[in-house]
Amino acid sequence: MYANYPDLKGASVFITGGGSGIGAALTSGFLAQGAKVAFVQRSDASAFCDEMEAEHGTRPLYLPCDITDMTALKGAMDKAAEAHGAITVLVNNAANDKRHATEAVDEEFWDWSQAINLKAYFFACQHVIAGMRAAGGGSIVNFTSISYMMGNAGYAAYTTANSGINGMTRSLAREFGPDNIRVNAIAPGWVLTQKQKDMWVTPEGLAAHIDRQCLKVELEPNDMIDPVLFLASRASKAMTGQALVVDGGVVVTG
Repeated sequence: MYANYPDLKGASVFITGGGSGIGAALTSGFLAQGAKVAFVQRSDASAFCDEMEAEHGTRPLYLPCDITDMTALKGAMDKAAEAHGAITVLVNNAANDKRHATEAVDEEFWDWSQAINLKAYFFACQHVIAGMRAAGGGSIVNFTSISYMMGNAGYAAYTTANSGINGMTRSLAREFGPDNIRVNAIAPGWVLTQKQKDMWVTPEGLAAHIDRQCLKVELEPNDMIDPVLFLASRASKAMTGQALVVDGGVVVTG
């Protein structure tokens, strides 16, 4: 059971990475609200769209796209707006937390990491502004992570981008608040997507992380649905420039 937000019914929603992991949960969550959802992803998401159509009676618009290609990303956003109307909810979700040793990073890897984890976020935000302004406002939700808050080692290019997302979120919130465009960030903890389970999760590492959480539960993609719906809806109409931490209580902010 998830909260219901009537203002999201019929809303034009665009999600990056919306066909797998957290993004897939968000696509389902917005469809359940009656929103019109478009999403981009590199891998084929046709089977996922079939599943969503069977579950919700509405098929999301899947647009194949590598978000490190800014021209392709903007083109996909234009197609989404043509199909569903001006995008009034943008969720920058796609990211890549590939582990790396700092001394092994070269310029090519650095540029790739920033392109997928920060650059695409900025230009997606930039591209959606005009349509949101014309529509009378909108909500942008940028996914960051608690990784940089914890000072985690092992992926410095990724945590640098995470921190940058928060700075960008605050500046855009200030700049476009007069247009009734809200810009917030959400910082998940260790959400156990299939990718995380396949690549990074070990019994020992997971146990140690949960021991740091106030809530002794494993976080799953569906745990991100309600927080994102809240930030996208008018229920949070007085919130902008904020970072909402959803991590089971690892980092305590304030």
